[in-house]
This record gives sequence, structure tokens and C-alpha cells, in this order.
Amino acid sequence: MKIAIINGPNLNLLGKREPEIYGNQTFEQLFYNLQRKYPEVELIYFQSNIEGEIINKIHEIGFDFDGIILNAGAYTHTSIAIADAIKSIQSPVIEVHISNTFARETFRHQSYISPVSSGIILGFGMKSYELALLSFLKN
Repeated sequence: MKIAIINGPNLNLLGKREPEIYGNQTFEQLFYNLQRKYPEVELIYFQSNIEGEIINKIHEIGFDFDGIILNAGAYTHTSIAIADAIKSIQSPVIEVHISNTFARETFRHQSYISPVSSGIILGFGMKSYELALLSFLKN
């Protein structure tokens, strides 16, 4: 099974950025732990602060991977282009957020990604990524 994890803007700062919301763990630490815990899954990780690079990655892998775990960060609330990219591929996408976006600022309550995703997992901290991975393994 091939699963890609794609993170959007500012998620390269996990472990440093707003630890009261996002925790102290870096994404690299989480990714390493997921690789060790699920050796049967071929995991790749991509992060970009640039919308077009995220779209290009979705296009690149969207017909060859069994699933994509996407935390589009702030682009969740603004990017029709990322939503259109998801609609154009075959790989199912699970939208993930570390925090409960509905318990935060009102602008975070709108997602352009949700209507085109297979599912949404949010509010479980970094564990949200593993929950998304498990959902692909259980299907």
C-alpha cells in the first residue's frame, strides 16, 4: 500500500510553532514513528508553503497512490485550486487537521477541501495522521 502525506503552509514549523495548539513533536519525528509502526505501508511525505507545489504533488501521485492524507493548513479555507486538484485525481484523500478547527477562529470553520475528500479527521493532535492512515488500512 502506498500512502502520501502532504502538509501545507507553516506545518514545516511543527514542534516550534504554537506548541499549545500543535504540540512539541516535529513532523519528522511523527513520520519516522509511523514508518516504524506500519512497515507494510510505503509512506512518502511532502510539505510546501506554496499552493502550486501542493497542486503539482497531488497531480503527480494522484493516480498511483492508494491514498493521500492532506493537511492543507490555511489553504483549506482559501484554495479552490487544491479542491479542484483533488477532484481531478483517482486516489482518495483524507483531510486532516491537528487542531479542532471548529473550536478556533470563525474563518477556519469553512473548508474547500472537505466536500471533495473521502473523510475528515481533526482535533486529535498529531494522532490525527495515524487515524487517517488506519482508515486506509481498514478499507
